[in-house]
Amino acid sequence: MKKFIVTGGSGFIGSNLIKFLLKKNYFIINIDNQSYSANPYNLKMVAKNKKYKFFKQDINNQLQIYNIIKKYKPIGVFNLAAETHVDRSIDNPNDFIKSNILGVFNLLEALKKYSKKNKKIKLVHVSTDEVYGDIKKGKKSDENSSYNPSSPYSATKAGADHLVKSFVRTYKLPVIISNCCNNYGPNQFPEKLIPKLIYNILNNKPLPIYGIGKNNREWIHVLDHCEALLKIFNKGKIGESYNVGSNQIFENKYIAKKLLNIAKRKSIAVGKKVKIKFVKDRPGHDFRYALDNKKIFKKLGWKSKISLSAGLSETFDWYIRNQNFYSSISKKLYINRLGLKK
Repeated sequence: MKKFIVTGGSGFIGSNLIKFLLKKNYFIINIDNQSYSANPYNLKMVAKNKKYKFFKQDINNQLQIYNIIKKYKPIGVFNLAAETHVDRSIDNPNDFIKSNILGVFNLLEALKKYSKKNKKIKLVHVSTDEVYGDIKKGKKSDENSSYNPSSPYSATKAGADHLVKSFVRTYKLPVIISNCCNNYGPNQFPEKLIPKLIYNILNNKPLPIYGIGKNNREWIHVLDHCEALLKIFNKGKIGESYNVGSNQIFENKYIAKKLLNIAKRKSIAVGKKVKIKFVKDRPGHDFRYALDNKKIFKKLGWKSKISLSAGLSETFDWYIRNQNFYSSISKKLYINRLGLKK
């Protein structure tokens, strides 16, 4: 049976990728350091699956990562181990440098050592559209666009991308980069916009939106992203980058209104406190992200399938059915506002 390693597999995208790959009949090794955003709830349904193995380990532990790779001999690694929340990166950039740059370096070193004996292994490094920075209206970032990160988070992801490219060129390491837009879907940590808004709608709380809600984001359902990652692994070219976009770009204010309308259609009792509340904007907040995804469509034959309306409705249903997901996380990790300069 073919094996994959997923680093950061207990987080939002990683746990969805693991469940997706298990359904495809792969054996999955999950390496996760169990930081605040990793949640055992995300993988409780597969914890006893004979095709699943978990290691509590930090990717900075180069020797242990190498030993796991050597033991299981996977055909590939999907690297999703990262700190991801921009607000947290404003408060504490150090954690982001450690995970997103040093962690990637140690993972690359472990792979470099292993690939000397096994040339067939391949790494898909999962990055973000935020490395391109603020994009003017009417424009889109393609894979040749300059990097222009605005936050400590996006700067560390950009640094990791450059490090990956250097290892491909210098050491001929078999790595591919994906740069994806904003994900949403089941199991997303509630510090992020969509699960936070759903939580607040269900709990009669205001809906906090930065600035005046005009910031634009491109949204993709996490399962569409999982499909893209497997396609990139199977058909992507070593050393290349692939933008994973949906062309579904909306203002944050629109997302809040959309979720309110979905709640009403589902006959959810919306409390009097559930109203959009504009809050002080994040420092250095990018106004717009937009990806040109022609390359992945033309070269690999992938495009997103799930519309925002269908995806948000399905996501809302999941959080209604899984309200224990919220209670499985300490509220202090997602209730209080972060990312304000002090």
